[in-house]
Amino acid sequence: MPLSTALIAVGVLLAVAIGAGILWRVLDGRRRGGKGRRIALADLGVSAFAPAATLVLFSTETCARCPQVRRMLRQVADAADGVQQVDVDLTHRVDLASRHGILQTPTTFIVGPDGAVLARFAGVPRRADIEDALPSTTPVLESR
Repeated sequence: MPLSTALIAVGVLLAVAIGAGILWRVLDGRRRGGKGRRIALADLGVSAFAPAATLVLFSTETCARCPQVRRMLRQVADAADGVQQVDVDLTHRVDLASRHGILQTPTTFIVGPDGAVLARFAGVPRRADIEDALPSTTPVLESR
């Protein structure tokens, strides 16, 4: 293979890798709609959904970014009336990952009192995006 062809191939490969990295960075932690999904109480291991919203964090034992998301979700839940935070470890519940289309951890669902998924975040969401996705009847205290 001529050197010029090899350099062109390496350049194209590098451009594709950079483009994929930029796309991944842009989409990480972005809000997506619930798309009519519902989640069952039995999936979460809780007896009832919170009156306003339930913040559900899907994680795994080896997820490096999950602890920071867990702390942030707990702070949001503590600051808002009628909101609870629930952790679901997918390490031992692979069935939930396939049932709810979870391809990466952390993944966060905001679930309404009726079990409907109001919003979905794949990756590390920003606190402001989580607060904005909460139902409007839920007052969130300023604690940033």
